[in-house]
Amino acid sequence: MGTFLFAIFLLIIGYLFYSKFVEKIFGINDKTPTPAYSQTDGLDYVPMSWWKGSLIQLLNIAGLGPIFGAVMGALYGPIAFIWIVIGCIFAGAVHDYFSGMISLRHNGEQYPNIVGRYLGNTVRFFINVVSIILMVLVAAAFIAGPAQLISQLTPLSFIAAIALIFGYFLIAAVLPVNKIIGRIYPIFGGILIFMAIAIGVALLFTDKQIPNLTLTSFHPNELPIWPLLMVTISCGAISGFHSTQSPIIARTLKKESDGRKVFYGAMIAEGIITLIWAAAGMTFFGGTPGLQEALAAGGPSGVVNEISTSLLGTLGGILAILGVIILPITTGDTALRSSRMILAELLDKFLTNMSGKAKVLLVTSLVTVPTLYLATIDYSFLWRYVGWTNQVVATVMLWTGTMYLLKNSKFHWISGIPALFMTSVVCTYIFYAPEGFSLSYQISLRTGLSLTALVLIWYVKQIIVHKRPPSNHVKSKAS
Repeated sequence: MGTFLFAIFLLIIGYLFYSKFVEKIFGINDKTPTPAYSQTDGLDYVPMSWWKGSLIQLLNIAGLGPIFGAVMGALYGPIAFIWIVIGCIFAGAVHDYFSGMISLRHNGEQYPNIVGRYLGNTVRFFINVVSIILMVLVAAAFIAGPAQLISQLTPLSFIAAIALIFGYFLIAAVLPVNKIIGRIYPIFGGILIFMAIAIGVALLFTDKQIPNLTLTSFHPNELPIWPLLMVTISCGAISGFHSTQSPIIARTLKKESDGRKVFYGAMIAEGIITLIWAAAGMTFFGGTPGLQEALAAGGPSGVVNEISTSLLGTLGGILAILGVIILPITTGDTALRSSRMILAELLDKFLTNMSGKAKVLLVTSLVTVPTLYLATIDYSFLWRYVGWTNQVVATVMLWTGTMYLLKNSKFHWISGIPALFMTSVVCTYIFYAPEGFSLSYQISLRTGLSLTALVLIWYVKQIIVHKRPPSNHVKSKAS
């Protein structure tokens, strides 16, 4: 229990102190009008209070990630606590802050365009494709999961449940941000927080002991920690999906100082939620063997339902159903909204003669067709490919933040070191994972670290280039 409580304490300390350090390096100016005022359009650019923005941001970035991912990550034992704390404070929250604040500085631009500004057009094209694929995969996965549960609990068929959810997705994706998202999502964000706190408190008073980090409990899973843990627990530590969501709220901030509370703060809150569910997974079933059996029998949703109903009774069952149905839906619709916004910026040159509403409807339809098709195939298959693409997007965003800091002569290491770390994670993972090349662990590790070394060389060159004083091309006139 001591390790768990200390981990929560560290996350709170990280927000109170490290977030202010990051904010100071970025450099805020509340006198500069934010896009919510300078670009007001009544659709995406709408001023909202910071607390409402924080709850919406938390719901957008969370979904089932900090619950399902944490339960799966609990198989690695208490070492998961370390990754959540370090990843959240020094990588995930920094990633979220820069993805939101750099977007704000560029009139609420979407993630791919921000990448293009600081990493070049080649990377922008690559990340446009990857981001839209990620958004479509997330939206499809977050339709399929709730639809399966709805079909089990109601007379509706699976296809009818998909149609119902998808209809809501379309409405939420095209309506102004303050109509549905701004009014309902803060309530759902509050439910997510209440659910996690209730589970956390119940864990403290149960007769089961939350495991502490010791030499014997360090890693009970046979699978290698590196890099699998860093992909299994993404939401709650670092997730590239967040960088596609942050511009939604960046377009609503009233002042720049709200960014620390909204972007960094929401990530810390998600980290705490992830810690609670990871602890619940490690504790409730008497260790990793029991958790493995429970996951094999009922999957993550079955595990969450059993933990919730056992610890909280009828209330827990209601919260579990709300969580497993509402949370993915509210993340899926903003994924679809983000893909619409990204594609609109990508096709802007070709849609100049269209009205705003017609453009929104056309672009939304272009991303809905593949989303609807993918929602009908196996959920677990979809989720396997979400993991790696998600962390690739996160890595590119960290490098974007690093280049932003370098070009503005700021302390770039706060983003550069996490970027190198995540580069090694994704490079090793793709060679080792079944959905990748399925090579041996040793070969995957050597290949991943070799590619990371090449990226490090590029990074050092960038540091040298940006520290070099500008050359003087002014020639003296002949006397």
